[in-house]
Amino acid sequence: MYNHNDLAQMQAQSLKMQSWIRQQTFSPQMEKTLRRFSSWEVAELIFKVNQSTLRGRLAADPTLPQGLVEEDGRQRWYTLEEINELRRRIKVNRKSMMPKRPAGKRAMRVAVANFKGGAGKSTTALHFAHAAALDGYRVLCVDFDPQATLSHSMGLSDVTEEYTVWGIMARDLINETERMNSAARGAESGAALPQRRLPDAVTSMGLQDLRGGDFIKSTCWPTIDLIPSCANAAFVEFASAQYRHLNPEWSFFAAVSRYLDSLPSDAYDLIIFDCPPAIGYQSMNAVFAADMLYIPSGPGYWEYDSTTSFIGQLSEALEDLTAFNGVVPAGTMPLPKAFLDVRFLLTRFETGNDLHRAMQQAFQKVFGDRITEHPIELTRAVEQSGRFLSSVYEIDYRSMTRETWRRARASFDQAYEEFKANILLAWDKMEDEA
Repeated sequence: MYNHNDLAQMQAQSLKMQSWIRQQTFSPQMEKTLRRFSSWEVAELIFKVNQSTLRGRLAADPTLPQGLVEEDGRQRWYTLEEINELRRRIKVNRKSMMPKRPAGKRAMRVAVANFKGGAGKSTTALHFAHAAALDGYRVLCVDFDPQATLSHSMGLSDVTEEYTVWGIMARDLINETERMNSAARGAESGAALPQRRLPDAVTSMGLQDLRGGDFIKSTCWPTIDLIPSCANAAFVEFASAQYRHLNPEWSFFAAVSRYLDSLPSDAYDLIIFDCPPAIGYQSMNAVFAADMLYIPSGPGYWEYDSTTSFIGQLSEALEDLTAFNGVVPAGTMPLPKAFLDVRFLLTRFETGNDLHRAMQQAFQKVFGDRITEHPIELTRAVEQSGRFLSSVYEIDYRSMTRETWRRARASFDQAYEEFKANILLAWDKMEDEA
């Protein structure tokens, strides 16, 4: 027989193993660090120019970052800060190296969601965030998944639940309840409206005193920030049900959307959500706050079946939210909820697998151009990146054959370029900020 005490002991043993894994995966200080990038990578893979062109610019202007030069002088290695300074100061054929970003638009919010475990949500979110950062974008990642795979991959593991999405939602409950009570007290006519009361267990946590930036943590990528998650954040599903009982008029699904509305509109270019493998309070906050919905799926029948169930249940859940329409404000996201774009992305794809190709055709017949053209291929480098909590972009190509590394990177590069093209099209549909 095993009870809660046995489970707690198992967790304690597992936490010790987590510490050892971090020591093997990260630096001796148990902190994840970002490697330097070679001048070959900077020229051909990041700026997409000839190496001779980059060398010419560096020789012509000694004030440009010169990188760390190898002893033999053949290769230079740059930090991402140095790459971004080069990007700001260099033009090639009078063309800026800065990424496209329409003026007058807030950050694009993208939810990577599917309730099928192992569909590649965290892998996709991680690689898109890193590719976007190398492309010059400023990225905020929001980890909605209590498994915290994205948070751990970004190097954050010592996180308390107050500083996760759960804290954002509890803080929103307190603020929204106070707003409703103030509106009731300020009514000029009619009978006095009842005051909504929250227990001390909620109001005494001090969450209402936290600022928006308190939930955001920096990562080893200088242009990527993260709202992390942790195992204890799973409590949000139980707590939110209780919170809705305390204040039935609280628009729980709009808590994260309201929070993001409070951030400076020019702080980030992209906001990427990693959703849990379930439709619950956290995932509903993610999809409601999102402008775009990216749905990854493996190329098998069961994955196809699960994806079909996911979009059906998501449709029903979003339809249920329309009951709140006009009752309470939901931030800048109106009801009924509508996305600027919805895309399906095949992951763990093997080009030589007949079943995978057949399932790709099935997806295309059903979803048409909603299926992305470029799936993410399963390669040895991709498997290795998962084992070491890193993206392909973080892996030094010298740790394996360059061809193996390039093939994996090419797969994510193609998927990211298509992702970026879809982002730019969606930005055109987004209304300008007032």
